[in-house]
Amino acid sequence: MNSLFSTKSVDSLVAEASGSSSGLKKVLGAFDVTMVGIGAIIGAGIFAMIGEAAVGGASGFSAGPSLVISFIVTSVACGLTALCYAEFAAMVPVSGSAYTYAYATMGELVAWIIGWDLIIEYAIGNVAVAISWSGYFNDLLKTTVGLDIPMWMRTDYRTFLQKGLDIATVPHVLGVPIILNLPAVAVVMGITAILVKGVKESTTFNNIMVGFKLLVLALFVAVGIYYFDPKNWVPFAPGGWKGIQVGAATIFFAYIGFDAVSTVAEETKNPQKDMPKGIIGSLIICTVIYILVTIALTGMIPLADLKAKVSEPLVAGLQYNHAAAWMVMLVSLGAVVANTAVLLVFQMGQPRIFYAMSRDGLLPQSFAKIHPKYKTPHVTTIWTGVAVAVLSAFCNIDEMVNLCNIGTLFAFILVCGGIMILRVREPNRPRQFRVPGGHIVPVLGIAFCLYLMAGLNRITWIGFTIWLIIGLVFYSLYGYKHSVLRQTK
Repeated sequence: MNSLFSTKSVDSLVAEASGSSSGLKKVLGAFDVTMVGIGAIIGAGIFAMIGEAAVGGASGFSAGPSLVISFIVTSVACGLTALCYAEFAAMVPVSGSAYTYAYATMGELVAWIIGWDLIIEYAIGNVAVAISWSGYFNDLLKTTVGLDIPMWMRTDYRTFLQKGLDIATVPHVLGVPIILNLPAVAVVMGITAILVKGVKESTTFNNIMVGFKLLVLALFVAVGIYYFDPKNWVPFAPGGWKGIQVGAATIFFAYIGFDAVSTVAEETKNPQKDMPKGIIGSLIICTVIYILVTIALTGMIPLADLKAKVSEPLVAGLQYNHAAAWMVMLVSLGAVVANTAVLLVFQMGQPRIFYAMSRDGLLPQSFAKIHPKYKTPHVTTIWTGVAVAVLSAFCNIDEMVNLCNIGTLFAFILVCGGIMILRVREPNRPRQFRVPGGHIVPVLGIAFCLYLMAGLNRITWIGFTIWLIIGLVFYSLYGYKHSVLRQTK
């Protein structure tokens, strides 16, 4: 039983990452790392989920203008956790993110659980983003060239039926209706091809997209402030504090991504300094942007009118105020670009976690292969792309978002706990970056994450539990037997 909680030393982890000449290329600087964070954070959350959080959706608790407070609550939870990630990433500059940190502090079993859990954040999260991308892409086609992709080619089976559409109108093969999200599949496979080519090429593409979507959001804020009507802020908190809590839990999806910065630590030139800058810097920049966008949106359109077009809230705000058509088109384009950037970074993160787990023997060794020319984990990149593409074709976005939220919050809790353990176990180890306040910050980080998890529904908790049980079964059948750490003891 003790072997289940065997840990890998920090020194061995660092040595593994830097000792092989065939390892990942170190090509990223502080600017690249920060842009990776912004690219991962600003996406479907602000362009789509902000509307759901404001009106309350299925929960019945509307945050309304008090969504500004929801964003602050969530940013505090993420900020506390970001400090813990920054200390770990500077001290253990390895690809595995929270998986690697757990291996160094809590042992192999917990590391496996968190590695399995991170699939929910990166791969499942990307499914939700790909589905959102498909919707905005179709809107962009309609506003620019008048092309409307048939519904059966851009949605899933259940959503098709929920919209009251006639199943008899879609193509059938051997009596089976063909309903799948082809644009989502196409963008995922395109992103996969870029990532196989190389991380530097990928981050250059990401930097361009980040710059564009920041300009689009700045334009929206300017227009929103111009049309701001104080009457739209009455009542300020229609759902009371419960509405604020549910709103915070919902828009947490808008913050997922800053931890993806840690997955490229092994490819960063100076991770001890650049990792903390990238993680904390990207989170601060995005928090300021989110608050400004929320103020603009809730001030320019009444809540009742926002409910009519909750899936495209920024477009709804512009159309309510009869903004120019080119502005609506630009926001739609911004949403497409933003979601593309998130897809890129998340698709970059998941393979590197698989890569680290395979290097430890917990996944098949083929997952640790590096492309001889491009120096990227091409096997895991392709497998991840295929899995995300297939799920994107047939899945519903709502369950994907909630599963992503709970999986990420669970990872955050373990990272905060790991910092406290390592402080006790290795207090004198040099730290290029140290979380201020001793154990206070990690404890508060855990408390805030638990608070947000409490705002998620029962179905999400059941799905999360089932996913972890499946992971434990897989570990007992493969990981436990092939663990490199166990074989060397």
